[in-house]
Amino acid sequence: MALPWKTIESVATDEGILELRQRGERDFLIMIGTQVLMNSLSNRSELELGRLACQQLKPHPCPRVLVGGLGMGFTLRAVLDSLPDSAGVVVAELNPIVHDWCRAPLAGLTDSAVSDPRVSVRITDVAELIRASSGDEQRFDAIVLDLYRGPHAKTDPVNDPLYGSRAIASARAALNPGGMLAVWGEAYDEGFHKRLQKAGFTVTTRRPGRGGLRHAVFLAELRTQ
Repeated sequence: MALPWKTIESVATDEGILELRQRGERDFLIMIGTQVLMNSLSNRSELELGRLACQQLKPHPCPRVLVGGLGMGFTLRAVLDSLPDSAGVVVAELNPIVHDWCRAPLAGLTDSAVSDPRVSVRITDVAELIRASSGDEQRFDAIVLDLYRGPHAKTDPVNDPLYGSRAIASARAALNPGGMLAVWGEAYDEGFHKRLQKAGFTVTTRRPGRGGLRHAVFLAELRTQ
């Protein structure tokens, strides 16, 4: 018989009640309203997103990476494991309670990734941070977007704040030459793929896992001139 879920903490947001639930030692859910945002026992695509986004930066002398969305910290953990000790990682997270969860009840899932000395957490909208990061000293070598709503067929192709053509142009301006824009999606979206290519990125897509529900990882490398 399965153990019942226990609510650890919840907070009201503009989109509904954001809630952390637990059953057993390592089985957690983050929910908003009735929608499951993340399950701690289903994290393959998040780990692949972080690893694939940053694996090329291991020999970099001092890489700078932006992670949009903290979640349970699995993507951040994979990013950190792929980077040298000299790296700097900025995490943009909208809700401070998610940061608190990653520092306390969820910390054991990721070996306290959020407390790594390379990490700086900013409670802000990642889209705004990207738009403000186009100066030479502010640019990133990788931007990793792990948000619970990825690109999809109904995404506004121009004005979506994260996946539209204007947002892609902002991400391009916020990357160093040869930089990587890596994006999690619930499913593959051809329109997003084409917008990335049109903006000057070389794009590949991975579908981690075998069988069943397989999320998409978009890997867009900024072509050097």
